[in-house]
Amino acid sequence: MIAIVRQAQVEDAERLALLRRETFRETFVDGGFAIPYPPADLAEFERATYGQERVTQDLRDPEKMSWVAEADGHLLGYAHVGPCKLPHPDVGPGDGELYQLYVRKTSQGMRLGGRLLTTALDFLARHRPGPVWVGVWSGNARAQLFYEAHGFIKAGEYDFPVGTWRDREFICRRAG
Repeated sequence: MIAIVRQAQVEDAERLALLRRETFRETFVDGGFAIPYPPADLAEFERATYGQERVTQDLRDPEKMSWVAEADGHLLGYAHVGPCKLPHPDVGPGDGELYQLYVRKTSQGMRLGGRLLTTALDFLARHRPGPVWVGVWSGNARAQLFYEAHGFIKAGEYDFPVGTWRDREFICRRAG
């Protein structure tokens, strides 16, 4: 199977919303790390972050950009970037953030994460001259190593809210 990486379009919103929700669940809820989020908090978080309305807004927002990895009509992964909103005192107005980068478990090992990240970093280098930031769950050592291999270094920590639940996140920065 040969996958392409392409810019996501508004027409992709329904499928991308499903991909966002499913990959989040694969990673943090079902199987993966099995974080015991309270059901009501998880449902509200998924609606607000991964619902079709939110994805459509993101795809229409000129300050944000998303890409998908696709093969045989199936979305396998995605990356989503925009202006940095992480709570770190060194974040400046020109800084970019990798909001999300996920690849379906069944598609891992195809180097899609690296391709999506390279595409996102190239875009941010052209459109946001400052450093690039990413928040990484403190318990996800694999993701931390992935970002470290791509030049990110830990610059801080914060509590990422999933409803009333709080995940401890590492804030990582890569020089622009």
